[in-house]
Amino acid sequence: MTDAGGRAAVAAVWRIESARIVGALARYTGDFALAEDLAQEALAEALVTWPRDGVPRNPAGWLLTVGRRRAVDAFRRRALRDDRYAALARELGEGGAATGGPAPEVRGTEQLWDPDQLDDDVLALMFVSCHPILSREARVALTLRVVGGLSSDEIAKAFLIPTATVQARITRAKKTLAAARIPFAVPPADERAARLGSVLNVVYVIFTEGSSATSGTDLIRLDLAAEAQRLARVLARLVPTEPEVHGLLALFELTAARFPGRTAADGRPVPLDQQNRIRWDRAAIRRGRAALDHAAAIGRGLGAYGLQAAIAECHAVATSVDSTDWDRIVLLYEALGRLAPSPVVELNRAVAVCMAHGPAAALAIVDKLEASAALADSRLLPTVRGELLAKLGRRAEARAEFERAIALCGNDSERALLEDKLAEVNRLSPRAPGR
Repeated sequence: MTDAGGRAAVAAVWRIESARIVGALARYTGDFALAEDLAQEALAEALVTWPRDGVPRNPAGWLLTVGRRRAVDAFRRRALRDDRYAALARELGEGGAATGGPAPEVRGTEQLWDPDQLDDDVLALMFVSCHPILSREARVALTLRVVGGLSSDEIAKAFLIPTATVQARITRAKKTLAAARIPFAVPPADERAARLGSVLNVVYVIFTEGSSATSGTDLIRLDLAAEAQRLARVLARLVPTEPEVHGLLALFELTAARFPGRTAADGRPVPLDQQNRIRWDRAAIRRGRAALDHAAAIGRGLGAYGLQAAIAECHAVATSVDSTDWDRIVLLYEALGRLAPSPVVELNRAVAVCMAHGPAAALAIVDKLEASAALADSRLLPTVRGELLAKLGRRAEARAEFERAIALCGNDSERALLEDKLAEVNRLSPRAPGR
């Protein structure tokens, strides 16, 4: 096998199996930070061994065995000859704790991990990675690393930050978890609902950045959005009775279904009213609607993610902007504003009000947001306010808003769209001489 082929095989297996491997190692060692380090060491050994010796018959088993062997080495170095060390040594068998060389193949009668424990391992991994004791940035980085299987370089590229920053966040996160003695376990039922919100929020943040990148050249970062979708599908399998999990998955599917129509061939953004809806992914729309129906069928009502999914469904099923049920979208945003109030929700409600009742009614909502300064550093508010003012013929004010939005925008593709809007305002209302 070529070096490239071996490395590609390692990458493919790691992306699929890393969460289960880290979870199993964390359960065996009782140490989350150690488990992640052990898994990374196994990955490094695979990158050397597989291109040279070929991909083993059981790649995941190979990685897990190497990780467990390294765990024994770690406990030996720490001189912790306790029951945990003895148990690990017995599981490896004679010669299994030797260092160097390829790991032994796993015999067919052996279990890599307890099948009944598997789901709990992955779920525990997500709860630990998204623990509220960590900052949001640390939760995102750690989740993408240990649950998503992304490298530090991949995470840094996705969020356009230095690799060293990602590595520092992950290191601090693991130290924080160790210092707080956070157990590797699924929280008890009375804590799970509250902690699940942190997990869902992290996955939501990842998808949001993927679907509307805040910086860089691409409007949509498909790899990041796809990873969030994958994590949501994992959660839907692991926590099948939580409506918000299915609501989140529905939101992702229905939003991602419109990705093909959101950009032109050259990568420039395409406004909603100009999108070719034939390009929307109908299979994703069906999956999203099914997930939304499942969330509703559980019987506890839609939460914040479910309401956002219902809004996305209104767009996904409409044949045009004019045929969209804007009155329903307004009502859904009002419900969302009561359940999870935020300036962004209110701004989105204003857009829906504009479509349902006209720009004047919407501008009143936006002006209240402007007065509150809640979105002072965001390009979203001046963008929406500029569009409303342009619709009302107040072009000089619209021009100022678009100029402010351009100054605040960090994404090259979105900035180009804003510049087009500004050019259109200038074409309809040229600047006075000397300005």
